[in-house]
Amino acid sequence: MHRITAETASGPVAFDAEGDKKLVLCIEDHGIDILHRCGGNARCTTCRVEIIHGDPGPIRDAEKAIMATKDDMTDHMRLSCQVRVIDDLHVRVINQASVKGIDAGPRPAHEDTP
Repeated sequence: MHRITAETASGPVAFDAEGDKKLVLCIEDHGIDILHRCGGNARCTTCRVEIIHGDPGPIRDAEKAIMATKDDMTDHMRLSCQVRVIDDLHVRVINQASVKGIDAGPRPAHEDTP
């Protein structure tokens, strides 16, 4: 188990997360309404998080490709649908359904994006 601290619009939320699970699913399963409009397929970037502390693991090709098309992505941002939990993490959730006033999107699949 790894400790995740998520900075949200309503304050920090800390929880234990199962190793090797997608970060977006860990966040959502602990009651945080993170956006994931493309269903976790590394196509929309709405599930991006800022990594404040911890190792989010390597960036795969699908994530690299979509991040390169966005001007507002920083070196400390990752797509939570592409991060597998391998370490304790402290993240800032950038987009929440309750703040944006839209549906979160389809639940992301457990499988990796090719």
